[in-house]
Amino acid sequence: MSFNHAVIEEFRANGGRVGGPFEGGDLLLLTTTGARSGEEHTVPLGYVRDGARLLIVASAGGSDRHPAWYHNLLAHPMVRVEIGDEMYGAIAVPAEGARRDALFAKAVDAAPGYADYQKQTARTIPVVTLQRSEPEADAPPPADLAGKLLEVHTWLRSQLQHVRAEADAYFTERERGGPGTPPGLGLQLRQHCLAFCESLTFHHTSEDSHLFPALEAAHPHLHDTFTRLHKEHQTLARLQKELLDLLEGVSTADPERFRTDLKRISEELRAHLSYEEEHLLPILAEIPLPPALT
Repeated sequence: MSFNHAVIEEFRANGGRVGGPFEGGDLLLLTTTGARSGEEHTVPLGYVRDGARLLIVASAGGSDRHPAWYHNLLAHPMVRVEIGDEMYGAIAVPAEGARRDALFAKAVDAAPGYADYQKQTARTIPVVTLQRSEPEADAPPPADLAGKLLEVHTWLRSQLQHVRAEADAYFTERERGGPGTPPGLGLQLRQHCLAFCESLTFHHTSEDSHLFPALEAAHPHLHDTFTRLHKEHQTLARLQKELLDLLEGVSTADPERFRTDLKRISEELRAHLSYEEEHLLPILAEIPLPPALT
């Protein structure tokens, strides 16, 4: 058994408490999706609190290479966090520029060893914020499937609004800095765009594969509704691809084109979500959570 595997097992068996070199420290488990393999990988990491967010530091013990988990979250920002006996989804966003420096100083205040690691390498050690993407643990869970759908839709709407605000801030900063100036919001915009697209794809795939076929079998009179929703999923997938293609060259992207495409996908998504809620919420309100056993 590897050292990390042993720590993970001890963490999960004892509600987040472990012994050895981590005893008494602030420790979490981070699960990322492999950038190349697409498989899940879990690692134990120290963390520092920054208000409602958590900070993790990609120190890799002062190595000259970023740790694998950092490369994973750059490719797939949606991660899973385990802290104590709680587990929740989060968006991983590396800080840049002056914000990274300020957060690194905060991490060093909490754990001075990070400063030693930075001295051992020429690379700038990344600091990553983990922004919760799910309701707090003490929030009342949805009583039915309609409530769950609204919960997901509310998050998608807020995330898209967040992306649009960050895009405006990003391009404003880029214009102020002039050509070739590294913007401080590039990774932030990129990660939130990727997180939104990944979440929307997962949501639509789940609906097309499981929810919609089951509902249509029980309500065949809604066949046209599900046909329309499925076609809209295909349209939104195409718009997402266009957005991600733009994101690849965000440092040189035309601001107006980027904003236009983002506005287009925003309007189509809002219309799609509203149509889905109008036709499906009455049906889903009759399905309790968890579903009754038969």
